[in-house]
Amino acid sequence: MNGAEVDTHSTPFFDTLFTDQPVMAILRGLPPAQTVELCQRAWDIGVDVVEVPVQSTDALPSLHAALAAGRDRGRPVGAGTVVTPEQARSVHEAGAAFTVAPGYDPQVAAECATLGLPHLPGVATSSEINQALRTGHTWLKAFPAAQLGAGWIRAQLAPFPTVRFVATGGVDADNAADFLHAGCRVVAVGSALQDPRQLELLARLTRK
Repeated sequence: MNGAEVDTHSTPFFDTLFTDQPVMAILRGLPPAQTVELCQRAWDIGVDVVEVPVQSTDALPSLHAALAAGRDRGRPVGAGTVVTPEQARSVHEAGAAFTVAPGYDPQVAAECATLGLPHLPGVATSSEINQALRTGHTWLKAFPAAQLGAGWIRAQLAPFPTVRFVATGGVDADNAADFLHAGCRVVAVGSALQDPRQLELLARLTRK
């Protein structure tokens, strides 16, 4: 499969995955035990979707631990920061439910499509959005969201109304609602899960 072919797996998968799920947890750079602890915390407040970034092989034990915990709880766990086809194959073999990337790479997207592995690529420009849409990706990670701003989301949805944005990067319980009100379908949070004050605010978002 080459990068010009269309991915038919990702859109229906994420349409289902994020039904009534406006918040996704990102657990980056944590040891396996703490990763599992925060997975459980997320699931307990109604955040069912978890991503564990695998920016290096050192992160794979934490992904494996989260995947095992997810199987026990019946919760999906994805792998983030997947930037090479080799990484895509590795996390697919590990059992990741989906992959996430900081940018749009046609080779990574094509490899995930070949594997039948739903992929959420990152975008920060109109050109990247257009390229991703042409290959079947309507769910896109807006990254870095805090730097792009909620206004960027509104501006991009005008010419690209079919896009479903997942706001990622610098998003917490205090600004999550701004991105959701701007039109994002999902916000992705990390350190907020370790803050009791933010935890309650996130729980309220999941109950809306």
